[in-house]
Amino acid sequence: MKVLITGICGFVGSTLACALQDQGSAGEPVNIFGVDNFSRAGSETNRHILRRRGIKFYHGDLRLASDLDALPAFDWVIDAAANPSVLAGVDGKTSSRQILDHNLASTINVLELCKRHKAGFILLSTSRVYSIPALARLPMSEKNGAFALDSGKPLPQGVSARGVAADFSTRPPLSLYGASKLASETLALEYGEAFGLPVWINRCGLLAGVGQFGRPDQGIVSFWINACLRRRPLKYIGFNGRGHQTRDVLHPRDLIPLLFKQVAYPGRPEDRIFNFGGGPANAFSLRQLTGWCADRFGEHKIEADPTPRQFDIPWLIMDSNRAGKFWDWHPRMKLEEIFDEIARHAQEHESWLELSADF
Repeated sequence: MKVLITGICGFVGSTLACALQDQGSAGEPVNIFGVDNFSRAGSETNRHILRRRGIKFYHGDLRLASDLDALPAFDWVIDAAANPSVLAGVDGKTSSRQILDHNLASTINVLELCKRHKAGFILLSTSRVYSIPALARLPMSEKNGAFALDSGKPLPQGVSARGVAADFSTRPPLSLYGASKLASETLALEYGEAFGLPVWINRCGLLAGVGQFGRPDQGIVSFWINACLRRRPLKYIGFNGRGHQTRDVLHPRDLIPLLFKQVAYPGRPEDRIFNFGGGPANAFSLRQLTGWCADRFGEHKIEADPTPRQFDIPWLIMDSNRAGKFWDWHPRMKLEEIFDEIARHAQEHESWLELSADF
């Protein structure tokens, strides 16, 4: 089986490539190769890791269909390429056209390639396809320095104590990033139906782990831990400047058993969209992460900036219950293990922030 990973030199792409190679398939050998345009700061570091492992990769831009012509045939694509910032296109660092080209036009080019090779397509989508106003209206309380869902009050469809399910509202606004991923999901499913291609949509929650490139808008867990260790300036932004905003975290390696099951699945179920996240057990707030860092590295003062910021949300935990039933999938790495892995990497790589973040 030949598997193409797009964005293979990014954090998620390289992590999946190495883990797939390590675990292999029970039925047949897995030939992994990938493509990357090295647009993300830090991605060059993974080029050497992949080369040492003998994983072939191509330097190409998915926005340019001609860059894909040189790629060998494949059986499946795992699409891990994206600009994952909700601020992209509105922060003055990238244009609105650029984010749509990266995250939507690129998807079209990859789907056309799948059509040519009659290959399957697995899209690593995002929790940010869910409606920002609908999330902001959820009843919240504060508990132990974190926002928590007030399940004693009426809740909309798709929300429970387990978190946000795949049938929660995707009504705009979502951010240009979220809209581009939601549109990519729709196109992928349409290509699957029109051309008989197997397609899976995996909406992933906050992903984190060793080697994650850290910026305030991308890779927040790595950024926060590295910045606390190096005593860099940090701020709690919005939500009264208290750092109560809460997410759950998932390690990309926990997707590996799922990916093997998806490429081997013989049928075409009607619903092919699933949530994958760490769930309530792996949920944390920025304030709680700061406390964890203080226990590990010593106290570090965090400034408060209560000014609201476009597209920020107070709480988002992924409900992966349906994935558990359909795929017998559950996250394996605990919150503490993920934080510890990142912290050890930060202590061993003094210049990691300079390599991967904007200062």
